[in-house]
Amino acid sequence: MISLCSPLQANLPTALALGSFDGLHAGHRSVITTITSSSIGIPTVVSFWPHPREVLFGETRLRLDLPSEKAKLLEPLGVKQLVLVPFNLSLASLSAQEFFHQVLIKQLQAKHISIGANFRFGKNREGDPEILSKLGREFNVKVTVGKIITDKHGRMSSSRIRSALKAGDLKLTNNLLGREYSFRGSVVTGKGLGREIGWPTANLQVDARKLLPSPGVYAAFAKESHSEEFLPAVMNLGPQPTIDPNAPSATEVHFLNRKLNLEKKELVVKPVEQIRVQKKFDTLKDLSNQIKLDANQALSILT
Repeated sequence: MISLCSPLQANLPTALALGSFDGLHAGHRSVITTITSSSIGIPTVVSFWPHPREVLFGETRLRLDLPSEKAKLLEPLGVKQLVLVPFNLSLASLSAQEFFHQVLIKQLQAKHISIGANFRFGKNREGDPEILSKLGREFNVKVTVGKIITDKHGRMSSSRIRSALKAGDLKLTNNLLGREYSFRGSVVTGKGLGREIGWPTANLQVDARKLLPSPGVYAAFAKESHSEEFLPAVMNLGPQPTIDPNAPSATEVHFLNRKLNLEKKELVVKPVEQIRVQKKFDTLKDLSNQIKLDANQALSILT
């Protein structure tokens, strides 16, 4: 896998694409492709961690792609390293010119910088493509500004992808991503009630920084992380209103027509389509009957 490192660990000099690149949609890929063909530096993607708005405004910013996931997605594009710049108040206080000198030139020895047309940097977001281009000319650094990519519904953006995912619209999410959305989770011990009612589930512990679809029941494909084969499954995501209304949100996967030993395994899940929203049932038998209907509908979707 490509290197995932801090600026002080990066291989130098660099041809770098600078931005959040959350989701790696078509607009992001066009910015990144510019530097992968560069002959004047090591093709590098540079992002910030945590997200600037988390530090500046205390916002929780869940990610479409966690750093390790992003690294795997960048490798086929020709990127050699993903550099995560630690974002803190000290970095946020740097002017655009100071950020250019201290981070991009001194630490990363940038020879070519590629950004999107809406990228901003430096204190109070004072830096824009025009300022970066001017600094590049002064210090003999090539600067490329990518064009905004649009479709019939507007600008391609991570916000549109997040909105589709939060609405449980996986088809739109995947169309905007240009790939299948997925997430990972470690199998942890649950209460065993699923097994008691005839529907054993793998209870997943998912990184809290990962953006998941809206709560509901989904047809999905899932597999063990080291396996090549995705298997049909039904997934429940969110609270458990029938079993324990006060329990925290859960992610549960039931493989359809397959019995697997999943203890202490890691699963990769690809939700395909939301079957229904969550609801409270009067009895566990009613819940079991509904899960049977969900399973049959999931199979019809997936096969």
